[in-house]
Amino acid sequence: MHSGCLRVKQRMNLREQVIKGGACLAFRQGIGLVLGLGGTLLLTRALGPGNFGLYTFASGIVGYLGSLTGLGVNIYLIRRHAGPGRDVYRQAFALMLLAGISGLLLGAAALPLLQKWLHSRAFSAPLGVMLLTLPFTAMASPAMARLERELNYRSVAAAELGGQFIYYGIAVVLAYKGRGVWAPVAGYFTGQVFVFVAACRLARLAPRLSWSKDLAKEMLRYGAGYSASHWVWQLRSLVNPLIVGRYAGPEGVGYVALVVRLVEALGFVKGAAWRLSIAVLGKLQGDYPRLRRAVEKAMLLQVLVLGFLLSGFAAISPWLLPVLFGESWNPVLVLYPFVATGYLLNAVFSLHSSVLYVFCRNWEVAWFHMTHILLFAGGALFFLPRFGLPGYGLAELAALLSYSVIHLYVRKLFRLSCAGAAVWLASFLPLFFVSCLGWPAGIFLSLPLWATLALPGPRKDLLKAVLDVKMRCNSRDSKEG
Repeated sequence: MHSGCLRVKQRMNLREQVIKGGACLAFRQGIGLVLGLGGTLLLTRALGPGNFGLYTFASGIVGYLGSLTGLGVNIYLIRRHAGPGRDVYRQAFALMLLAGISGLLLGAAALPLLQKWLHSRAFSAPLGVMLLTLPFTAMASPAMARLERELNYRSVAAAELGGQFIYYGIAVVLAYKGRGVWAPVAGYFTGQVFVFVAACRLARLAPRLSWSKDLAKEMLRYGAGYSASHWVWQLRSLVNPLIVGRYAGPEGVGYVALVVRLVEALGFVKGAAWRLSIAVLGKLQGDYPRLRRAVEKAMLLQVLVLGFLLSGFAAISPWLLPVLFGESWNPVLVLYPFVATGYLLNAVFSLHSSVLYVFCRNWEVAWFHMTHILLFAGGALFFLPRFGLPGYGLAELAALLSYSVIHLYVRKLFRLSCAGAAVWLASFLPLFFVSCLGWPAGIFLSLPLWATLALPGPRKDLLKAVLDVKMRCNSRDSKEG
């Protein structure tokens, strides 16, 4: 009797921790979104496309090297069956320090090649300084993993938000004092050091080092499988600094970076939906009919939510964007429809990758990632020299062909219909081009959406989706109450 009551109490405590942790993450995401949009607005106005592009180039390279040096060790620490002792964490710190230094040396060695490729030295000094943050970023990982393992998301949010506040605070102040590209570089450096120190203090974990060859092999073996597919997909982030940077210069990099940030901010629901889909679809993997219905329903919901958000911004962007960011950022309006199209399609087909992950078909996801990167990077190399900055948008469209690959992989598991989502996709996509064509043309571009709303079937799907979301929100509120 006593052990049964204890198990029930433990389950209730776990549920409370998950609910509190979810609330903290939601709070962190919301505050981070507002802070990021506000900070980006102030920074871009003060820096202009050129300086913002130089910083974006450096942060893109450092960000990819940071993903390489992560090695999946944080996932190992979080998912390890036996609780990691201090020796395990010390080994993780040692491994991460070596990885961070390796990333720093790799970036430094690549500097001459990057200068030759881009025909410029303007980015070298900012990149060199930002490379120095890699050991701090890597060594923050074990401490953050301990906090996540303990479901201490309040501390995770405190460390991450603190770093974000420091970054934007320093960057914005220095930018308006005329420090140029060094304003965000100084903010980034200070923010990364703060996250490292804060994570170690909050996790009550001193960054001490020890070495065990067997334990290091175990960590690397576990993390390699997780990291490989992630590394391939992250290559996408190098297209802007390396290919746009070569053919469109720092200003082009800045334009692409801003439009990507705007689209990601508008599509904030996509990341949450993908994380939840892994857990939800995992429970249905033995029931193909229910799994198929769940995926089709989720695809439709993604299209509806993101479609209205992205098309709504496109409708007002010709007036709003120049007011917020200034006339110098108007080329973003030309890029927006292409980036928004790629983002919406990616949101829909991200559910396909969730299905394949649930069935442990990681290599099929990796093949899709490689196909996507080849089409995207190849398209950028082909179109940018011929069409200038709009060539980046054409490369986004070329990469859409890769989604046929992952769709065929899922069709091998069960028959999946995209008809419901496709109708709404065809309605929203023309509206994205209002950003660059303006509203006289926008009247005609909105006709497909009005026609879809007039059809009984799609209108019924929209109503069901709204009611379903409302019901789930009410159900969650009643459970928390």
